[in-house]
Amino acid sequence: MSLPDFQLELLAPARDADIGMEAVNHGADAVYIGGPGFGARSSADNSVSDIARLVRHAHRFNSRIFVTVNTILRDDELEPARTLIWQLYDAGVDALIIQDMGLLEIDLPPIQLHASTQCDIRTPEKARFLQDAGLSQIVLARELTLQQIAAIRAETSCTLEFFVHGALCVAYSGQCYISHAHTGRSANRGECSQACRLPYQVVDDKGRFVAHDKHVLSMKDNNQSENLAALVDAGIRSFKIEGRYKDMGYVKNITAHYRKLLDTLIEERQGSAQPLARASSGSTTFTFTPDPDQNFNREFTDYFVQGRQQDIGAFDSPKNPGQPIGYVTQVGPNWVELELSDRTIALHNGDGLCYYDLQKELVGLAINRAEAISAAKGRWRVFPKDAVEGLKDLRKGLEVNRNRDVDWVRVLDKKSSDRRIGVWAALSTTPDGIALSYTDEDGCVGEAQTTLPHEPAKDTAAADASNRAQLEKLGATIFEALYADLTRASGLFAPASVLNGLRRAAIEALEASRAQTWQRLPRANPVEPPVPYPQDSLSYLANVHNSAARAFYARHGVKVIDAAYEDNEELGEVSLMITKHCVRFSLSLCPKQAKGVVGVQGQVKAEPLQLINGKEKLTLRFDCKPCEMHVVGKMKTSVLNQAKKELTAASAGIPMTFHKSRPKQEFGH
Repeated sequence: MSLPDFQLELLAPARDADIGMEAVNHGADAVYIGGPGFGARSSADNSVSDIARLVRHAHRFNSRIFVTVNTILRDDELEPARTLIWQLYDAGVDALIIQDMGLLEIDLPPIQLHASTQCDIRTPEKARFLQDAGLSQIVLARELTLQQIAAIRAETSCTLEFFVHGALCVAYSGQCYISHAHTGRSANRGECSQACRLPYQVVDDKGRFVAHDKHVLSMKDNNQSENLAALVDAGIRSFKIEGRYKDMGYVKNITAHYRKLLDTLIEERQGSAQPLARASSGSTTFTFTPDPDQNFNREFTDYFVQGRQQDIGAFDSPKNPGQPIGYVTQVGPNWVELELSDRTIALHNGDGLCYYDLQKELVGLAINRAEAISAAKGRWRVFPKDAVEGLKDLRKGLEVNRNRDVDWVRVLDKKSSDRRIGVWAALSTTPDGIALSYTDEDGCVGEAQTTLPHEPAKDTAAADASNRAQLEKLGATIFEALYADLTRASGLFAPASVLNGLRRAAIEALEASRAQTWQRLPRANPVEPPVPYPQDSLSYLANVHNSAARAFYARHGVKVIDAAYEDNEELGEVSLMITKHCVRFSLSLCPKQAKGVVGVQGQVKAEPLQLINGKEKLTLRFDCKPCEMHVVGKMKTSVLNQAKKELTAASAGIPMTFHKSRPKQEFGH
């Protein structure tokens, strides 16, 4: 079963349960989080008990919790994964996000399964297959255009999910093996070394340098704020924010940003032929104005949603460049004077500034102390934390950005949202007292009654006003009184202490009613007999890493099934990354650009380029007909040797060792 087609789901990330709870408080209809293993984020694991705590909080608002189990699994991991999944089901988790189709071959509880972005879903045929195989929700590739999304919608009825914000993998998700080839750490197993964020020399087929120390595989960050209505019209119903490594402030801010945008869209379409609604309960208010520019970002792009664009890369730096605020007017022995472009901006002790040096590399400048020389004229003197003489190329006239605003950070360190479910109260008399009921916006009812003499008040209007105020006093709860009906108890004298006790009991009953009416959406049934997979042979690109996955594809008619790249059987040069991003196009070297036929498929040939970072060399090959780039290389001998050692140890019954990544930047799946 999928979401009703009129409901829009805002799906937020959580590194841990506390961040997940704040995502719910800031308006998330669903939250995705990693469990204690197999979650494609080796540094973002959470215990089942913590996830259960998050589930209890989310379900109060009918928000859902999805747990990522989206690594590819070895045979010896299938049983531990199965055990974990049953524990997550018992904890109340609503759905699992998976990549490994082997999970569909083992004994799972009746929990919804969602196809991870790692499944590389780009075509209507693959999307329809996954739906027919029993996936209730599928995360489409981030490289799709609106037209491609609409084509998938036309062939499917399951919920379509799409990333709308955050870091971008340059590769089609699930189709990058550089990390495993160079380090033995597999991106498909949550241990990406992020080679795409490194600087490279770009050399053409004649040995000439095309680019020097450029991060040509590093993308700007995704931001679909301007495309939400178009995405809805194309068929997207779940709007996903990237960021299971991100901090609390990021999740609060970006969730609030998209909550406001989606609420506005829902309100605008209330009178239309196809009205929309939130996928969970309540409404949310904020103590701040959301602003995506305030969080870590590499500048923004809407990627390919509106078609191919040239300026999608963060080639100069994978760091956060911040926002321009002004210029250097003078450099002193231990201070720097600035003139700010916006006179309303104030600088603070602890702010982070940065600028580009003459080599276009980003240089950071942390403020130890900030002094306003003339705030009205935007003139400030800042004393950097580090020595001024060590700040490369710092000079008069240099443009300066701010990439950390301490005041903003402090605002989000505090309580910054209030999420409430609307209720209608009704007070009435009973033969021996009074009864109070609260009915919420979902139709749940909580009731309580108590004995009380029916004593008329001396002033009916004043009594009604006082009684109504007591019934609407819901500040310590998750509810907000929309109206209190006193017509069946008008003019009754009721002590405040009696009404307060009655209110607490009725609200407790309402919470219990909501808990009892919560239902997990059922798992979709696969089509029987099993539908054929769109292809009858699979290469290493299908990521088949265990016997159960092999059995799944065989059951769906696939005759030739190669092992995953992580099985270390592809020893020669192969495509280590496939991407829609084209270095030639971004550097204005594409033959189609020269012919003026960009975006038109045809027989255009582009010569290979080479990427060099130290001793690492990769070849870029261009498949111009589908407009794709392949990053070609082979597995390092050291990786193969380590794999052989682990295989020998495993056959001898010695526990295997596994690599652990230490991610340097937030990344996204």
